[in-house]
Amino acid sequence: MALVKGDYQDLVDEISALLGAPATLENRDFGLIAFGAHDSEDDLAMDPVRTRSILTRKSTPAVRAWFEGFGITRATGPVRIPAAPDAGVFRSRVCLPVRHRGVALGYVWLLDAEPGPAEDKLAAAMEVAARIGVLLADEAQAGADLSREFRAALTAERDWQRDTATAALQAALGPDAEGLHALVCVAPWPSEDAPSARTVPGAAAVCTVPWPSSGASGALSLAALVRLRSADALAPARTAAERLRGDAGNGAAAGVAVARRGLAELALAHHEATSAVRAALAEPRLGPVAQWSDIGPYRMLTALPAVRDQDPAVRALLTPAHRELARTAEVFLDHAGQAGRAAAALGIHRQTLYYRLSRVEHLTGLDLDQGEDRLLLHMALKAERL
Repeated sequence: MALVKGDYQDLVDEISALLGAPATLENRDFGLIAFGAHDSEDDLAMDPVRTRSILTRKSTPAVRAWFEGFGITRATGPVRIPAAPDAGVFRSRVCLPVRHRGVALGYVWLLDAEPGPAEDKLAAAMEVAARIGVLLADEAQAGADLSREFRAALTAERDWQRDTATAALQAALGPDAEGLHALVCVAPWPSEDAPSARTVPGAAAVCTVPWPSSGASGALSLAALVRLRSADALAPARTAAERLRGDAGNGAAAGVAVARRGLAELALAHHEATSAVRAALAEPRLGPVAQWSDIGPYRMLTALPAVRDQDPAVRALLTPAHRELARTAEVFLDHAGQAGRAAAALGIHRQTLYYRLSRVEHLTGLDLDQGEDRLLLHMALKAERL
């Protein structure tokens, strides 16, 4: 079943018409799905809680706890909730639980007013809420299947397995599979749980996958396939990346691959997105959201094996005891060997820079007047960050 926002909006409008009041539909995590039009001139008709829900598309944990305290997660019929001005709830509410096969999947909210909706109207509204529950259940099932197929397509180890998984993903996406997409990666991701694709702006599929670049067993990243209108306009992908990076917590970064049409190069897109994340984690100036096209030499460096031996020429330099010398060499090479600019960036005297560089040459056996030696040292220093 192809689900669109209009399906929910039509049902919310139907409830609004039945009860003569604007309704709001949220999922069970209090994420906004649809809301009815407000034409009241009463300032209290839009209290802070309702305003925040509509403007930010979600409620705060405190508001969620307040409403759940009235048993809405277990209720099978309408629940009346009193006003609580201290919590920003200036108007009492009527909550219509949206359930399917005994599971709470969401809530329809209405501002309450005396004498309130008649019982027969509420019963009719609950029937509409049950139809919403069917849609949410179907969408949750479709999303779960899509996540599974998306993960399989990204993690398949053999060509035939990848082809099979990609074909299954293509079938699940339907016509959407041939559209323009950008793959987004976020790492590290804190758990095996991935958000529903419906909660990520523009996402066609979302899943968690292993993140081997960290070297930590069990580490995860998140991948999202984001729809685009134009290959030159990656704003939807960057918006999704920013949102997901925020959900991942401190220390996370996001990467965005080149836009592509269809799924034929899904594996390449995933490599680009993960490479951009690795670059953003290694070089803060590139992040916290990095596009593959903007990471420069890291496009080549990230193609190196994640686990590798240090080059013998730089092994001594890369020990903790010589961290300052390594930084000096990297800044010097970042500034194209221009001593004045490098010394200024490091905040040291030029003679101090020359002294440190001579120590670098002694430790490594490299001649910084030779282009190939400079190239080797520069690559080794950048690669070490990865």
